[in-house]
Amino acid sequence: MTIASLVLRSATSSRLSSAITSAIGSKCSSSWINSSATIPSKRFFSQTTAKKMRFVQYRTVAGGNKQLLGVLSEDGTKVSDISERYEGDLISFLRSGSSLEEVKALASKATPVAVADVQLLSPVTNPQKILCVGLNYSGHCEEQNKPIPKEPMFFSKYATTIVGPYDNVIAHSITDQIDWEVELAVIIGKKAKSVSKANAMDYVFGYTVAQDISARDWQKLRNGGQFLIGKSMDTFCPLGPAAVHKSLVKDPHQLSIKCSVNGVEKQNGSTSELIFRIDDIIERVTQSITLLPGDVILTGTPAGVGMHRKPAEFLKAGDVIDSEIETLGKIKNKVVADS
Repeated sequence: MTIASLVLRSATSSRLSSAITSAIGSKCSSSWINSSATIPSKRFFSQTTAKKMRFVQYRTVAGGNKQLLGVLSEDGTKVSDISERYEGDLISFLRSGSSLEEVKALASKATPVAVADVQLLSPVTNPQKILCVGLNYSGHCEEQNKPIPKEPMFFSKYATTIVGPYDNVIAHSITDQIDWEVELAVIIGKKAKSVSKANAMDYVFGYTVAQDISARDWQKLRNGGQFLIGKSMDTFCPLGPAAVHKSLVKDPHQLSIKCSVNGVEKQNGSTSELIFRIDDIIERVTQSITLLPGDVILTGTPAGVGMHRKPAEFLKAGDVIDSEIETLGKIKNKVVADS
């Protein structure tokens, strides 16, 4: 993205503030969000516990392409930079083993910057693994007339699929069956091997909103029936807007989850429909695969995807996808033509 486009983003303060406010929750009034008053960082951090944090990766006009790591203010309108110690990277922070109290102290010394003046990136970039679970919502099984699976179906996506919460999704010219799948994404906080279900949630750092974009022809009909290409085309995994620490999510299995295309609701479900819950997924996977800090697990999608509608619906250039999960926030991605 060019510096000029970053400057253009600064004109979208209302949209960005609204999106982050959605991540924070409805308790923030519009008058508070629209206030132009500067909030001293120490005052802000005295109003919350260290654990209740939302982490973002971002760029500024002044910093050019340099990726920064920051912590959002409680009202979601400002971000405090903690990049210097953690190389501007959430995974570096997770690997460091630093406590959230240390982050709180570091952020309190920073001068907050308005979220409207930055470009939000994916809250995690270049994870070693993006692990996905298919057929993990009862409604998604029902819309395909498939039985509830007795074991989870795992597949993966490449890290090159990741884009930010407001970035474009490419309508690759080799496919004409691009579909949407809003998903709850789990971010792993520490190395996990041979983990039991009883303590599996100890290895979760937090959560974010994901879109598991899929090229259905390549997923179902081509590539010998293997999912990899259909799921791993560039830009096929928007994430964001923030990595929400797990302490802010009372129960990840009781969250509303929605997706709309061009303002028309397509998916409306609840994570309570998950067939295999997060602790179960982590236990199963870590019996044979080691999860590392920053690894991402996409937990599945509810009913309402395009390919199982009658008639089937697929995304095209110009479409806008809104993906939202209660407590975690909302991402918005435009589909653009392949260049």
